[in-house]
Amino acid sequence: MIYMEVKPTKETYRSYLFFWSGQLFSLFGSTVINFLLIWWLTTITGSPVIVSIAYFANFVPFVILTPIAGVFADRFKKKSIILLADSTQAILTFFLVIFFFINFENIWLVIGINGIRGIAQAFHQPTTNAVIPSMVPKEKLSRINGINFLFAGVVQISGNVTAGILWAIFGIENLGLMLMIDVFTFFIALVPLLMISIPSVNLNTEKQKITILSDFVEGLKIMRKLPGVVILIGLSMLLNFLIQPINTLLTVFIQNSHGGGPTQGAIISAMVQGGMIVGAIIVTIKKEWTNKMRWIFIGLIGVMIGYGFIALAPPGWILWIGISGALFAYFLPLVNSLYNTVIQTIVPNDKIGRIMSIDMALSMLISPIGILISGPLGEFFGVANLFLYCAIIGLAVSIITWFFSGIKHIDYDAIDTLDASEEKETKAIPI
Repeated sequence: MIYMEVKPTKETYRSYLFFWSGQLFSLFGSTVINFLLIWWLTTITGSPVIVSIAYFANFVPFVILTPIAGVFADRFKKKSIILLADSTQAILTFFLVIFFFINFENIWLVIGINGIRGIAQAFHQPTTNAVIPSMVPKEKLSRINGINFLFAGVVQISGNVTAGILWAIFGIENLGLMLMIDVFTFFIALVPLLMISIPSVNLNTEKQKITILSDFVEGLKIMRKLPGVVILIGLSMLLNFLIQPINTLLTVFIQNSHGGGPTQGAIISAMVQGGMIVGAIIVTIKKEWTNKMRWIFIGLIGVMIGYGFIALAPPGWILWIGISGALFAYFLPLVNSLYNTVIQTIVPNDKIGRIMSIDMALSMLISPIGILISGPLGEFFGVANLFLYCAIIGLAVSIITWFFSGIKHIDYDAIDTLDASEEKETKAIPI
């Protein structure tokens, strides 16, 4: 097998921006669909357990299949994988539209289709992430990651607000009509995807047996050579577990604890995404970040503080929840952009797909458990109390990890890209 190091050019960069613009429309449609379906389940059942099961059904395929998807992204045409994943989600949404039009409204059917959508998303996300370093010049990676978060935030704000407006205008009885927006945005995203060319990094000069397991194992070995990544993944697993209650039960929290509905949910979502946009703007404007690890941990602490303030909101104080959520989301682009930049900088392009997918899967490995138990724990402790307990634990763990591990001494600016053809050892920190 021969690997070709793809050098991004101005032309590939422009092509990526065109492709990315189409994916934003796809994200808009998915955001509207997710908002509508979760609020439909919340309104129909009012049950933390049912809502947590819905999230669980969508998330488990994502965690299980993401590592395999990363290997496929490295071995096969990324364009074909993205096209298949997007098409699958659009077709599933169209089935939902039909079911709601004929008044076949079944909670478990919605949860099941949402789970199948999770399979498509498992292949879509790591593949689109793997496209970036092959089309974007290295010096633009930090900025493009920040811009990604910025525009994703804008799109998600508009998606949630649009969903809230549609709900207010058409009502729950016309959910099928509202779901059609996802099908329309799919066709918009399809145009740039079909028109651009995505570079292939992995060139085979002879037929070879596809060894997904060996590629996965190789990815794990590479990750062990990346300084600090093992500690970060362990921390990410715990923090992703702790964040699942708010990801899963926010609609229940708004409805049951504060008497709100989809309109209030849309307002809070807009404020949360607004915080994310501000954070993304800062990441985008600042061209260089020295001591990336320190900034990552500052961001983690900020996330947990915002989480705690959400839990402490007095009953009915929607504005308090929105502002606290904005603080929570403000630090997310900082953490994710800097971490993605680190990985994209030190991992060779021919291995980036499997590395990012394995990293994503390991970081979220424990998340399905967090999603599944969020409902029962929310009913046992109360949703607000559960949020507060998780925030306190997350804050304590972040501070302890920073001060009592060697991770704060890593300087990623001084680490070169891991060699693609030789096993180049890098100095590891104590773990």
